Amino acid sequence: MAETALDRAHAVMEAAPEDGAPRLAFYHCLADTQLFVLLTEEPEGDHISPRTFDIEGTSYALAFDGEERLAGFTDGPAPYAALLGRTLAGMLAGAGAGLGLNLEVAPSSILLPPDALDWLVQTLGQGGGNEASTRPESVSAPEGVPQALLNALDAKLARAGGLANHACLAGARYAGGAAGHALFFIGAAPGAEMALTRAVSEALTFSGIEAGALDVGFAEAGSALAQRLERVGLRFDLPQTAAPTQRAAPGSDPDRPPRLK
Repeated sequence: MAETALDRAHAVMEAAPEDGAPRLAFYHCLADTQLFVLLTEEPEGDHISPRTFDIEGTSYALAFDGEERLAGFTDGPAPYAALLGRTLAGMLAGAGAGLGLNLEVAPSSILLPPDALDWLVQTLGQGGGNEASTRPESVSAPEGVPQALLNALDAKLARAGGLANHACLAGARYAGGAAGHALFFIGAAPGAEMALTRAVSEALTFSGIEAGALDVGFAEAGSALAQRLERVGLRFDLPQTAAPTQRAAPGSDPDRPPRLK
């Protein structure tokens, strides 16, 4: 199997064990990666039963970032469930279990203990991205935005396909003199505002920037505000995806995660 995003993030983290930024980037990538969780039996409705092994009294579930890697570990067909890393982390943390990721089949092979998953779940609940309550009086080219934040936004929005047409990062000044930076989504899909705001919040959190803040706004495609933003802002294009036509698999809806047996 070709090198994956998790392989690359893990390699960077291992190369700089004392640097917190690569570690944050690895966990950020893990949260957004679809993992294939090895099960003891086929899923029954919304219930799954992960195959686990014990190390010093702690249970670890097994997951892989590709079906080929799971098959390589089991040496044949095996029941599994596909879950986002964030969903799996929440399930395992709640059960006091850890995660064995890509064991024996990839350079990103790693054991993540329960306290690491607890930290990830707690960190995913934090963030400094806030939906702007008012429209800015003026917008300008962004200045002094840390490269770490730009990288985090670029990675996060690349995984937000279909939620908006594109986004523009700009300086913003509001009535009363308040100023800062804002990321405006142009042509957001109906009902996607909360998910997009959460995505920006997580990008800010995992960028490692302390006490950072970034407003999130929305503008209709072709509107006067959108045209001003597109002239001066830094543009991020989101992938465009077709709407799914088949029934979602267990765990694919983050608002309806499966339950452990």
